[in-house]
Amino acid sequence: MLVLTRKIDQSIIIGDNIKLIVVEIRGDQVKIGIEAPRDVTVHREEVYREIKEENKRAALRSSLNIEDVNRLLKKPINDSKE
Repeated sequence: MLVLTRKIDQSIIIGDNIKLIVVEIRGDQVKIGIEAPRDVTVHREEVYREIKEENKRAALRSSLNIEDVNRLLKKPINDSKE
């Protein structure tokens, strides 16, 4: 882990297009501004973890049961033309 010391209004550049700016320091809290392209997602860590967990739960819920797939494939197709 890289640890840097910054003061208010000082920044850190990540890559060519992400800038972190120390906006305010009050007690044990630091406000950070983030300038990044719109296609870069930025989340607080706890929100990011919750999104990942919800995606895992959704993937498990939407998985197909192999027996159901086999039953659908074996189901006769009604080709009658009306």
